[in-house]
Amino acid sequence: MLRRLDLGHIIRPASEAGTEHPRVESILAYVVRRPEGVLLFDTGIGSDPEVDDHYRPHRRELRAALADAGVRLDEVSLVVNCHLHFDHCGGNPLFPGTPILAQRTELTTARTTEYTLPELVDFTGARYDELDGETEIWPGVWIIPTPGHTDGHQSLVVRRDDGTVVLAGQAHDFASEFSHDHLAYAVGAAPHSPWLERLLQFDPKRVLFAHDSAVWEPPR
Repeated sequence: MLRRLDLGHIIRPASEAGTEHPRVESILAYVVRRPEGVLLFDTGIGSDPEVDDHYRPHRRELRAALADAGVRLDEVSLVVNCHLHFDHCGGNPLFPGTPILAQRTELTTARTTEYTLPELVDFTGARYDELDGETEIWPGVWIIPTPGHTDGHQSLVVRRDDGTVVLAGQAHDFASEFSHDHLAYAVGAAPHSPWLERLLQFDPKRVLFAHDSAVWEPPR
């Protein structure tokens, strides 16, 4: 089972969106149930007065979102964050003692810069498994480094009977950007993300994102 969770939205100011107007962005997480356990990819929006004033978030409670997917909070056996910005790790403190997988580079950045909300990272009971690169965490489930948005960004690859799914997080903000990147790689006419070839080696049937409900599918 692989289900998308709608955890609310933020309103990104025009100065950050690179547009004339503010942009509303979905906050999407994913739950994966396998024989090995239940994996949660991202955990939603953290809370802080300055953050709330800047991004005007609307939050959906993680327990409720999981319940709609038929999963209890206490069933989650593994958390993977694509990166540790406040809108991806906001629910991490709900999982004391549960392994959280993050790239070592990402965790170091989160702890040594004004990068995120510190209380979302080093909360009481936090347990991180620090990774250095690609890892097959369960049979048919891989974490693949996809740096760009942050140096320690990572994506999740999940083999399924009906085809491989990539949870790309914020490797690209939008499915259209992934499509442009893929086309640049395919025709060799422009630079492309250095990790793209590795993701495509898994022959993904679809690619899903953290801020875009659109889905990339191969042009075949």
